[in-house]
Amino acid sequence: MTAYVTQNPATGVVEREFPTITDDQIDPILERAEKAYRQWRQTPIEQRVQMLRDTAAAYRDRASELAAVITKEMGKPTKQGLGELALTAMIYDWYADNGPALLETEQLDPQGAAESIVTRTPIGPILGIMPWNFPYYQVARFVAPNLLLGNTIILKHAPICAASSELMEQIAHAAGIPADAYINVFATNEQIATMIADRRLQGVSLTGSSRAGAAVAEVAARNLKKSVLELGGSDPFIVLDTPDVAALAAGAAAMRTMNAGQACNSPKRFIVDESIYDDFVTNLTAAISGLAVGDPAEDGTKVGPLSSVTARDNVVKQVSQAVEQGATLHTGGEALDGPGAFMAPAVLTDVTPEMDAYREEIFGPVAVVYKFSSVDEAVDLANDVEYGLSGSVWSSDVEAAQAVADRLDVGMAMVNEHGTSLPGLPFGGVKQSGYGRELGQWGLGEFANVRLRRTAK
Repeated sequence: MTAYVTQNPATGVVEREFPTITDDQIDPILERAEKAYRQWRQTPIEQRVQMLRDTAAAYRDRASELAAVITKEMGKPTKQGLGELALTAMIYDWYADNGPALLETEQLDPQGAAESIVTRTPIGPILGIMPWNFPYYQVARFVAPNLLLGNTIILKHAPICAASSELMEQIAHAAGIPADAYINVFATNEQIATMIADRRLQGVSLTGSSRAGAAVAEVAARNLKKSVLELGGSDPFIVLDTPDVAALAAGAAAMRTMNAGQACNSPKRFIVDESIYDDFVTNLTAAISGLAVGDPAEDGTKVGPLSSVTARDNVVKQVSQAVEQGATLHTGGEALDGPGAFMAPAVLTDVTPEMDAYREEIFGPVAVVYKFSSVDEAVDLANDVEYGLSGSVWSSDVEAAQAVADRLDVGMAMVNEHGTSLPGLPFGGVKQSGYGRELGQWGLGEFANVRLRRTAK
């Protein structure tokens, strides 16, 4: 079996295999990307803009087809896949609409000179290492700003997303992006390390696990290459008060189990005021236990399989270990009988700092609920993990919620919403959730040469 395989997580059936590149293909790939960069950077920005617009249009026109592919690859329910594709198209359009203005020459205070200006220019071929949980959206965050800027792209997707990565390359080329300006590769980890070390590659962006991020960052740093890392998260969802506990708990259940709980910025830790804690747990448990788990291609399915049996078994093990260590399991947590990588979504309470589940990221449909008696206690709970991606605070008193949100050690703090990702907003975290930012104007700056030109009087 090859490393790149489409194995349907709903059935366990291997549907397609893809061969990895050979070691002697690495040098030609890098040569192609570097040669294409010399031409691509000179392509008028109006042409690059149109290519992004055509790419966006293709994602909209082919949405049903593309959603079906990732349903088979990683188990995303079809409706959620269509939502991902809509956001993907929005990202390409956003950079087409807003990118050129963000790249205009910036006039600085001359500070004694006749002129001091800054321009943002591309740096060369860059590598994107992408995860399986949002196969199209994650790629768009990386590709759209960097192609607009004038960098060329080498894209290494997750091994289970080979089919969708091939389609993305085809869409890019059909939109007019040169074949060597966007190169999809099925490479091993060792081959990726070789590419990062090569002088022709100028940077690397990875979205994935902390372990993978540390490995890539080490190679990049050793070779003085810029890296951007978007890693895991254990997002807090702080409830100060709510006029409707049942409605908020139902919304929390949907947010936690979307994509089978496999999202870095999913709310994973629900930190609830003691006055409504019992009511919240009761309603959250009822909501989660009532979600339809099943075939992700079926319209009524709310929770599909996890990405693989291995991923499912790891989450089930985390739940059972938490219970062994003294946590209370209110519903779910077990693997479901039959083929595929299905599990029953779970609710845990009474998790304490001595338990593994307190600090681990649980990358599956498991909600952990905590009780607090003071705002300071809630903030301490929220910040007492190594991750710092995003978090949210919920209250009818917006100013009070904002004050708490400002105390969270995260890259993205939200009030009365969670997990919002839009093309013009920065995306990224702090601590073990990584560094660097994607999307918006920030996504255009990570792999740009901010170049000063100063002219004396």
